[in-house]
Amino acid sequence: MVSREHCPCGQPESFANCCEAVQKQGAQHVEALMRSRYSAYVLGQIDYLIATTLPAQQSGLDRDAMQQWSQSSQWLGLDVLGSAQQDSSPARGWVRFNVRWQDAEGHQLAHEELSHFVRGGDQRWYFIDPTVRLKADRNGACPCGSGRKVKKCCGPYLG
Repeated sequence: MVSREHCPCGQPESFANCCEAVQKQGAQHVEALMRSRYSAYVLGQIDYLIATTLPAQQSGLDRDAMQQWSQSSQWLGLDVLGSAQQDSSPARGWVRFNVRWQDAEGHQLAHEELSHFVRGGDQRWYFIDPTVRLKADRNGACPCGSGRKVKKCCGPYLG
C-alpha cells in the first residue's frame, strides 16, 4: 500500500520530494534511479521503467508483462543493501537490493538482485537489464553511447 506521507521506495520524504523529483530531474546517483524505478513499479509507471532502461534494450522489453506484474502485485517494501558508482568513462554503478511483494495468489515473495547501471552519452543513468540480450559485436560501438568498443566498455555487464 502506498503511503501519502512517505515515498513508495521507503524513504521518509514524500513521493513528490523523493522519487517523483528524480523522475522529473534525473538521478545523480544510481541508488536514486533504482529507488525511483521501484516506485514506478508500485505506481504502474511503465513508461518510466522503459525510459530508464539502456536505450539499446528498450525494444526488447515486454511492456505487457511489466504492466501485469506491476498491477497484480502488492508491493511490500524495498531494502537497499549497498550501492556504488564510478565516475569513470563511461560512469558505471551498481545497487544490491531486496524487494518484497505479494502476488495475485497471495504468496509473499522476495527477490535479491545486484543491478548494474551506466551513464549514457546524454549524461543520464540507465539500468542494464540482464534479461534483454544485446547483439553487440565485441569490437563494435558500445550501446551505452560512450563511443568506446563494447569489449572495453559495458561488455562484461551485457551478458
